[in-house]
Amino acid sequence: MKKCSHSHHHALAELNITPLLDLAFVLLVIFIITTTPVVNDLEVDLPTAAKRPKEPKSKLHYVTVGNNGKIFLDKGEVDLPALQAQMAALRVDDPDLNVVIRGSAHAKYQNVVGVMDMLQQANVLKVNLATEAFAEGKLERSK
Repeated sequence: MKKCSHSHHHALAELNITPLLDLAFVLLVIFIITTTPVVNDLEVDLPTAAKRPKEPKSKLHYVTVGNNGKIFLDKGEVDLPALQAQMAALRVDDPDLNVVIRGSAHAKYQNVVGVMDMLQQANVLKVNLATEAFAEGKLERSK
């Protein structure tokens, strides 16, 4: 039995740095390309912009659907045909009309859907539904 006096670990004593150098050169090139030079050596008199007043935000209109199915536009009670006529008139005055539907949690779903359908027929494009933040323990189950 011959014991080997040579170690097979001589390959680990040499460190191949070629991939390491390749990586270093690639990173160097990336940093050179992505770094933009700061050049501000030219004096230029830039023109000033005129101040323009901001356009006023369009007024929100609230459509409220109560528990009993009554519909209110901003605080006045209306029915669906009258609401559609008023929405069409408001839409003519303000093409960017914003409407928020506030339906009671206990109102019939069909009443809210009826209001949404009517707003779509009146070509009101910006419609939001008002909700309250969910609080733990406030979830009621209907039986």
